[in-house]
Amino acid sequence: MSRKQHHFKGAEVSCCVKYFLFGFNIIFWLLGAAFLGIGLWAWAEKGVLSNISSITDLGGFDPVWLFIVVGGVMFILGFAGCIGALRENTFLLKFFSVFLGLIFFLELTAGILAFVFKDWIKDQLNFFINNNVKAYRDDIDLQNLIDFAQEYWSCCGAHGPNDWNLNIYFNCTDSNPSRERCGVPFSCCVKDPAEDVLNTQCGYDVRLQGELDQQKYIYTKGCVGQFEKWLQDNLIIVAGIFVGIALLQIFGICLAQNLVSDIRAVKANCNTQINHWDFIQRSHELNKALQQCISLYTCVGSAF
Repeated sequence: MSRKQHHFKGAEVSCCVKYFLFGFNIIFWLLGAAFLGIGLWAWAEKGVLSNISSITDLGGFDPVWLFIVVGGVMFILGFAGCIGALRENTFLLKFFSVFLGLIFFLELTAGILAFVFKDWIKDQLNFFINNNVKAYRDDIDLQNLIDFAQEYWSCCGAHGPNDWNLNIYFNCTDSNPSRERCGVPFSCCVKDPAEDVLNTQCGYDVRLQGELDQQKYIYTKGCVGQFEKWLQDNLIIVAGIFVGIALLQIFGICLAQNLVSDIRAVKANCNTQINHWDFIQRSHELNKALQQCISLYTCVGSAF
């Protein structure tokens, strides 16, 4: 038995790589579960889970989709990475590394295309914002997202306050019975530091005034231009975040591939040692049979 144990010494799976990859993915998996849970909870609060057909009724972008899609991808990848590392399952580790590599490639492609087709991206952003302006009152999460963007970037509409004519509650047509007619959401209003209580009616009738008078009460710059300005002012930070995410993805892929290589080396070493041991065992059996044949031949020869 000691000889057999001696033969099986060789390549080993690195415990550091194995458990570091496991820890890396357990955090990834828990974050994915949290995002997915938040998304499903938000859908349940809206009643979407009890009426799936209501998904198609949403006029604009539903921010909950972002939580569900990102959370679902992170959950699946994290689960595959955790189980693959813990059980030394090469199929799950390959799935994790290939899928993560595909995401990295898509991100890289999207970044290059965004740089090459900047004008097209700008038009799509303009279309996206205007489409969601139309659906401002249709979804509370979408409404909160637009309010946050307009407050954070000190903007109003895609290109200006008049973009709110696209919304049935804020347009200036004579047939509009809404009290918010010719107004803008409160998130377009210039904040008064002296006010402790938020005035949600600050944008009422403001677009009935001239443009110079509007500047006293609301932001008159569009969110597309403000977003571009913010990107230029924070280019290093934004680039650093994307580079950091890319490095994490590359690091995860390298860890998974390294672990797969270790597992393959161990399996190959085991197969080699097993074949070698079988060869030795069969050699002993063949030698024993040969000795018996020689003994039998000697006995027969003696008899004659």
